[in-house]
Amino acid sequence: MNTITSTMLSPSPSLPSAAKAPAAFTQFLATVLLAAGVSALLVVTDRWLDGWADAHRIGAWLALWAVAVVAIVLLRGLTRALAHKLMVRLDAWSAQLARRRADQRLWEMAQNDPRMMRDLEVALDRVQAKPATVQHLESLMTRRAARLLRDRLYYI
Repeated sequence: MNTITSTMLSPSPSLPSAAKAPAAFTQFLATVLLAAGVSALLVVTDRWLDGWADAHRIGAWLALWAVAVVAIVLLRGLTRALAHKLMVRLDAWSAQLARRRADQRLWEMAQNDPRMMRDLEVALDRVQAKPATVQHLESLMTRRAARLLRDRLYYI
């Protein structure tokens, strides 16, 4: 299936429209990222304080706790934003994959049905022959072609 067909059959949404990521998954991902970041900083701090910690156990313990608290405070907002962006992109990717699969199934069905193929060819010819200034008309034609195909599939 060519790119014109996939574009005509399913307009691609922008990332903000897919921004409805479930809050529980986003919060869980943010928590995991925060734990990973804090633990990495604590490992680095422990390695750095290793020689000093033998003589000053309480000071090293307090320094580790201070680094942990500061890391949690500083990384909390960063990990939430990162988790939200990641979930939005994953949702958009899976929606795009589902649209591609649906377009592929529709294209395969159209190759076996001459009426559907004729409707697709007419719609594609209209999309290719349109002037560049008629954006609204293109969306109306795209929706009409999709509705025609859906109605044809319903009555078969």
